[in-house]
Amino acid sequence: MLTIRKASEDDLVSIREIYNDAILTSSSTFDTEIKSLENRRNWFFDRDKNFPVFVAEINKRVVGYIALNKWSERQAYNITAEVSLYVHKEFRTQGIGKQLLEKCVTYAQEATELNSLIARITEGNAQSIYLHKLNGFELMGIMKQAGRKFDKLHDVTFMQKMLR
Repeated sequence: MLTIRKASEDDLVSIREIYNDAILTSSSTFDTEIKSLENRRNWFFDRDKNFPVFVAEINKRVVGYIALNKWSERQAYNITAEVSLYVHKEFRTQGIGKQLLEKCVTYAQEATELNSLIARITEGNAQSIYLHKLNGFELMGIMKQAGRKFDKLHDVTFMQKMLR
């Protein structure tokens, strides 16, 4: 049975494993160097109520996570968060990402002071674009050849959901 809950420090090993796999095998993140556990701890503890992390668990195993991250360090942007969503490769296409995104959007609307959510989605990820549309995100635009990974230039689709 799938359970979604707020992440704790105990989840960081699993979160790191899931994210590092995405770094090494996909263009869903433009990070190119694996993250240490210390890096993930710093990432995790540099948050407030507007920027939570949730994990999805099956049989006490973390199989995915979603985070609301600061869009910018500039103070005026504190009303906007960027969504980061990753599911363990063995558990994709089972609706876990859908449930994580639904939980996160509901939380953002009910328990934060955020005004909007932003998603950056690398070209070729039609499933992620569809998932965000299902949750009320609208197309903002496409940034052409925004990043290079695996010796290929990638476009990035920007989507936004207004919360208020």
